[in-house]
Amino acid sequence: MRLFKSVMVAALCLSATTAHAAGLRLIKVPTDGATPMQIAVWSPCAAPAGEVKVRTLTLPGTTDCPVVGDRLPLIAVSHGYGGSFTGHHDTAETLADAGFVVVAVNHPADTGAGDMTRADTLAVLIERSADIKRAIDYMLDAWPDRSKLDPGKIGFFGFSRGGYTGLVVAGANPDIRKATAFCTGLYRKPSCEELQRNAIPAQPAVHDPRVKAMVVADPAFGPMFDRDAFKDIKIPVQIWASELSGEQGISEVNPDYVATINSELPVRADYHVVRNAGHFAFLAPCSAGMASALPKLCTDKPGFDRVAFHREWNADILAFFRKQLDVHQP
Repeated sequence: MRLFKSVMVAALCLSATTAHAAGLRLIKVPTDGATPMQIAVWSPCAAPAGEVKVRTLTLPGTTDCPVVGDRLPLIAVSHGYGGSFTGHHDTAETLADAGFVVVAVNHPADTGAGDMTRADTLAVLIERSADIKRAIDYMLDAWPDRSKLDPGKIGFFGFSRGGYTGLVVAGANPDIRKATAFCTGLYRKPSCEELQRNAIPAQPAVHDPRVKAMVVADPAFGPMFDRDAFKDIKIPVQIWASELSGEQGISEVNPDYVATINSELPVRADYHVVRNAGHFAFLAPCSAGMASALPKLCTDKPGFDRVAFHREWNADILAFFRKQLDVHQP
């Protein structure tokens, strides 16, 4: 296994990203009478990159830029616990600049950008994959530029809980009762009390066969799956594991969980271990202000260069989706 592709491959993959700026639109998607789901859509754009303000962040992009191209592939993005659609904006920008449309969701009731009321309940383990299906439905059926999408070329990217979400979207059936593995220590989440009462969600896991390829980074909740739970996953998968996540006290993720997921998948994954990286190294590089406000999310081990890693990581993700979705370089 290797950490990075060669510099030459990375340069070739990123060369297309200079052709366009990324367009960015913020949209609220209706959710059957509940609070609308906030999504962000990055798309190919011919205008020069500007700046888009999203809460306290300033992102490169052009607001409401006309979408460039036809038969465009679509990538859905799922964030981790308490994250938001901005957490992987650099990956979204790389893909959009290269001719992909990217839809990233704020998972209702599990986003640090707003509501966290169900983040520590069992319900979110079912609702997250349904959110992704709803976002894809919106993009194919209601998005104003839906005619520019290729419905046969849909991929998925997810981090942490978002990686768990992707596994479910791709066909995995978690055994939620096994979430008792995360009920150790002094702090017992509401989900632990639900498990004690056997209050397991009655809804089945939501899968979406329209997703044809998947990239997951440090997927969470490994003990909730076994080989039989993965038997219906048939699509190409790329897995990224941080070497040091087990040192960060994150109960839902550690390298052993990720390695077990890799070994039990029925398809041979493109598997990578990122040396000297902690769990949060997969989040977009932080601005100076964000690093000061959120040091836990922004501070890496000495010698680990998050900016350099993301430059080559994003190139690798782009190359994977191009190959697996049969997308030709523009």
